[in-house]
Amino acid sequence: MKSAVAVLLLGLGIVFVSCKKDSIPVKTPVGVTTDHHQTAVTQFVTAGGTKFAYRVLGDKPGIPLVMLSPLGSSMDDWDPAITNGLAQKYKVIIFDIQGVGTSGGTTPDNIPDMAKGIASFIKALGYSKVNLMGFSMGSFISQQIVLTEPGLVNKIILTGTGPKGSQGLSNLPNILASAAGLSPEQVFLASFFASSAASQSAGKSAYERVQERQVDRDTPLSGESFTAEVKAVLGWAQPYPDALKELQSVTQPVLIAQGQEDILVPVVNAINMSKSLPNARLTVYPDAGHAAFFQYHDDFVQKAIEFLGK
Repeated sequence: MKSAVAVLLLGLGIVFVSCKKDSIPVKTPVGVTTDHHQTAVTQFVTAGGTKFAYRVLGDKPGIPLVMLSPLGSSMDDWDPAITNGLAQKYKVIIFDIQGVGTSGGTTPDNIPDMAKGIASFIKALGYSKVNLMGFSMGSFISQQIVLTEPGLVNKIILTGTGPKGSQGLSNLPNILASAAGLSPEQVFLASFFASSAASQSAGKSAYERVQERQVDRDTPLSGESFTAEVKAVLGWAQPYPDALKELQSVTQPVLIAQGQEDILVPVVNAINMSKSLPNARLTVYPDAGHAAFFQYHDDFVQKAIEFLGK
């Protein structure tokens, strides 16, 4: 396990250092009139002894959408095409988990403890019911929250996702080891997008968008926090025969969006989840990888808005 973690740190650590670079022109996504992603102010709230950093995008009434980041990411690593698109219709909350970015505390090394901290954070904001959207590790945490605190969750959106014991997830360190020596952009493209010219081109556009915000930007993850997140994800990857049966108890509506060519969490996991969740909708994007919803951002935002509005 130790050697696998070291390899994963080497591979993914390159990606998130890329969040600090020279300023590039800001491009408001098509169809978006307000760039909330650029202008939202970082705020803080204390929950369970941890000072959480967060931003509120938009001021729409109703149940907010809380977005849970993937492994190695802070709230600055969301694609503005997604956050701005969703914020046109819903109040969107992005944040850093314990020990990440400008949040205080120590990052848990397991998904259940991460879920407990985030549930406390949501309650500290004064919400008794929220919609959740999780990407990769964030989707694992979202599942844990709805299983342990179902009353807190209204609807769920899962991307780059899989149940406990997901097929192929334990191979993550070996996959990322192949990225050693690549530039930050190359690692991002290889990890999150398919190999076709079209997918790689979409990935380059997403890479630029993700790094647009330069004012009040989060600090990169510490090695300690990143190691804890790696352990949490690899813990989720451990075999769990009852995972799909456990999901049968989830009655909330679930929207799953997955890339057909996802190498980090293969699409079979999303397919199996959609068959086990009683009230699930599945969209599989062709010629797309782990960040398929970045690649197909316009379609995804439309589907997400429709899903949340029903």
